[in-house]
Amino acid sequence: MNTSSSLHITLLLFGGVFAVLVLASTIGGLLKWRIAGGNPHAVIDNLNARVNAWWIMVAVIGLAFVFGKRGVIALFFLISFHALREFMTLTYTRRGDHWALVAAFYICLPVQYALIWVEWYGLYSIFIPVYAFLLLPILAAFGGDTTRFLERAAKVQWGLMISVFCISHVPALLTLEIPGFEDRNLLLIAFLVIVVQGSDVLQYIWGKLLGRHKVAPELSPSKTWEGLIGGVASATLLGALLSWATPFAMWQAALMALLICLMGFLGGLVMSAIKRDRGVKDWGTMIEGHGGMLDRLDSVIFAAPIYFHVLRYYWVP
Repeated sequence: MNTSSSLHITLLLFGGVFAVLVLASTIGGLLKWRIAGGNPHAVIDNLNARVNAWWIMVAVIGLAFVFGKRGVIALFFLISFHALREFMTLTYTRRGDHWALVAAFYICLPVQYALIWVEWYGLYSIFIPVYAFLLLPILAAFGGDTTRFLERAAKVQWGLMISVFCISHVPALLTLEIPGFEDRNLLLIAFLVIVVQGSDVLQYIWGKLLGRHKVAPELSPSKTWEGLIGGVASATLLGALLSWATPFAMWQAALMALLICLMGFLGGLVMSAIKRDRGVKDWGTMIEGHGGMLDRLDSVIFAAPIYFHVLRYYWVP
């Protein structure tokens, strides 16, 4: 398919997202006027803050798409940097971890994205899980501080895996060479983001409407079985309806959507468990209505690597 057709499909997707956001903003404004009477209202104000944040996030992603591969890699490099900063801010570190942290931020992170830029799959797929995994505790050991050493080393390794390695699989989608889908890899990213984030929103809506039974009240009191089932089922249908913008048949798009929605949900639980361990509600306050960067990406973090490797092993010759 030629570049013009790919651009047309991308514009259609963004046009659909734009229409949904316009509708959401309109509904939020009406609720604020009719129900709250223009006065503060916790639920409505939270909803409108989330919608406003989505306007900003969609605009940023759209701008990155305009610049193609360069824009997407630059965007996710910055996202990984801020996510890693959030993670390390909430974890216990000591002076002896200084060089390990320097290596994580200023060596491992840029090298990972440079390897994706040059499309060196054989190295970017193992650079952090193997080489960085071994390097970071070595540097920490040279710091000479053995207090809670295993815990500190593991936290730095976890931060790098979550914030850099997993997130970097989103721009890595641009490196896949799928027959008959050339010059359309941005749509692979669009499918992932729309379905996974759509699942989060739909789980929230279904949970508010019908939620009664908690999935894991100790980890995330707001997540219910009704919200999970309704949200994942709705997002699976959404994925199937987006099959026209992917290399998948409709049933394949549905299965792929189901897989990444489930991984996204499980990722959210894991990230919630880490936050509870740290005694915080949100990872940060970077995004109004959404908390920090990691709060918005917790689902994508677990879904992206699985999505990438399923695509690579079943759709790339």
